[in-house]
Amino acid sequence: MSSSEWTPELEQWLKREALANGFALAGIAPVSQPGSSANQLTAAYFNAWIEAGRAGEMDYLKRRNEDGTLLRSDIQVAFPWARSIIICAFNYNARAPHSIDPAPEDAGWIARYAWSGRDEQWEGGSGQSAQPDTEPDQKLLPTDYHDQLLSRLQHLESALQHRQPCQARCYVDTGPLIERAAAAIAGIGWIGKNTCVINQQFGSWLLLGVIVTSLSVGVSLTIEPAADRCGSCTRCIDACPTDALVAPRQMDASRCIAYLTIEKKGSIPEDLRPLMGRQVFGCDICQEVCPWNDESPRGRKPIALSRDMLPRPELINPQLGWLAGMDAAAFRHHFKGSPVERTRRKRLLRNVAIGMGNSGQQIFLPTLENWAAAQDGDPVLVEAARWAIQQLGRKTDRTETPSEALC
Repeated sequence: MSSSEWTPELEQWLKREALANGFALAGIAPVSQPGSSANQLTAAYFNAWIEAGRAGEMDYLKRRNEDGTLLRSDIQVAFPWARSIIICAFNYNARAPHSIDPAPEDAGWIARYAWSGRDEQWEGGSGQSAQPDTEPDQKLLPTDYHDQLLSRLQHLESALQHRQPCQARCYVDTGPLIERAAAAIAGIGWIGKNTCVINQQFGSWLLLGVIVTSLSVGVSLTIEPAADRCGSCTRCIDACPTDALVAPRQMDASRCIAYLTIEKKGSIPEDLRPLMGRQVFGCDICQEVCPWNDESPRGRKPIALSRDMLPRPELINPQLGWLAGMDAAAFRHHFKGSPVERTRRKRLLRNVAIGMGNSGQQIFLPTLENWAAAQDGDPVLVEAARWAIQQLGRKTDRTETPSEALC
């Protein structure tokens, strides 16, 4: 047997090492050979998705090599030496409300994965704790899952190189590959109708990190892809406010609230704004309605235990007024090192303005009017604020009683 192959013993060692580095799950997916039917099918699907414009403004997904081939259509386009992919899944579930649960009328919503913080009194990399919950007044330093996962992957890669030298490269959301497809092949979970990877034990509250390696998957290693267990359920498709899930496992990212609030630059299409509700950074709805994320006592999923990925209390149902009042210094203070930092303050305020317009709360009018009247303000924010003012006016009109309307 070649020393450059995965063996059952090496696979079991990898899974133990991944758990020791804070991951919930780990698996190995072979890289399809160029020209194989599986390779051609994946490349054709990805090419069609890009050509249909469903990537929106996410130009990093559209990058091509000198021959014009999309880099993410085949890992070997970027790395001819690639023979396998290690997929590690990190659990980020928190014991906290969902966006679809009752909430204060002046609250916005930040996606669950972006709540992460670290206790400034605690130092360590991938340590675990049996008490992951935070106190209401506990202040946590912002953390970003990209950095947290990458650090763990690098520890894992170093340990692998020591045990079995090979070429390897770590990625968290930045690699030229489709992580979800590899995760399904590796048995981490199946790709649900909401396009998220779903695991029977953990649901879909999982963040993925990968290590591309030159180790081949030999005949001695049994790889079992995860079985699809969505069945006839369409709750995620039915619940998507913007109809971004155009078919099972098919997303038009240009309509997704996560894309609109994070990736989309400039103005958000007016027809989509009322559908965004109170979401100001990301969206969790298609995961929250999924039966595999059932939070009833019978189906409750494991809570994340990492001490540097704790939920920051102030980011759970954050007050729109609090977010709106942040100047540049306050934004840096609260979000430097957080995933929210990536969307920049201007875009966050644009999203907050839309959330205010959808709230029906007249208390936001002074803030919106200040933004709308700013002579030297950001044009996108000015326009969003004016739209929100009109939206609040329409909501007021709709709530008037017939007698009020005659006064």
